[in-house]
Amino acid sequence: MSRGVLSPSDWHTSSVRRTARVVHGVLLALLFLVGLGPMLWLAKAAVTPTQDTLREPLSLWPNGFDFANLATAWTRVEIDKYFLNTVIVAAGAWFVQLLVATTAGYALSVLRPRYRKVLTGVVLATLFVPGVVLLVPLYLTVVDADLINTFWAVWLPAGANAFNILLVQRFFDGLPREVFEAARVDGAGPYRLFWSVVLPMSRPILGVVSVFAVVAAWKDFLWPLLVLPDPDLQPLSVRLPALQQYVELDVFLAALAISTVIPVVLFLVFQRLFLQGDALSGAVKG
Repeated sequence: MSRGVLSPSDWHTSSVRRTARVVHGVLLALLFLVGLGPMLWLAKAAVTPTQDTLREPLSLWPNGFDFANLATAWTRVEIDKYFLNTVIVAAGAWFVQLLVATTAGYALSVLRPRYRKVLTGVVLATLFVPGVVLLVPLYLTVVDADLINTFWAVWLPAGANAFNILLVQRFFDGLPREVFEAARVDGAGPYRLFWSVVLPMSRPILGVVSVFAVVAAWKDFLWPLLVLPDPDLQPLSVRLPALQQYVELDVFLAALAISTVIPVVLFLVFQRLFLQGDALSGAVKG
């Protein structure tokens, strides 16, 4: 039987039921306002003249629309070029994180070496090290490897994600061991077992890791700023703040709106691929 603040007998009282529904409606409206309010305001400001945004920021187009902001932002700010850079950065970081997380999780969970517990402890310990502490040695390593102004400087460090490794390992621990043993009896080696058995069974966790990797790479600012000083290679998260002082406010807000809408649209298009098969519930399986 489900439990809650109100008992089943309370729900049969009309006054309590009406009050609960009103409270639910108010909470839903507040969540909608807090969650989508900033994005809706940005969408409104993208097609609003600068003076209207400064004088009446919460008014709905007091002096009409200005759709030229979007075209100006696309051409002057060169959204297309920096968007392509962002896609390249996110795609490379996604591939590296997925490769490292699945292979490391497979080795620790399925192959189970004798030093498995030690390696798991070491990986877990890295979660307690603040990222800012590793910033200087990581940057010096990238400089020594002559990777500055290359996308590899963003891709390779992205693979060192202990959270993804432990997440995938935990998911692999919940897979049926009998399937692995049957595959070994049929002659499957470690590589065949990984590619033909483990990965097809792991689509939910692959979707979860993919979402985490793409979102983290898309919004990352500090590290691409350090290792990609060439403006022609910088993603939107780095380049747009640098261009703020050179363009009008309405054009800048239009550029922000375009850069925000694109990942939202991509996620809505590919959400079935990412979340198919109850991915979030599968991620915490076991």
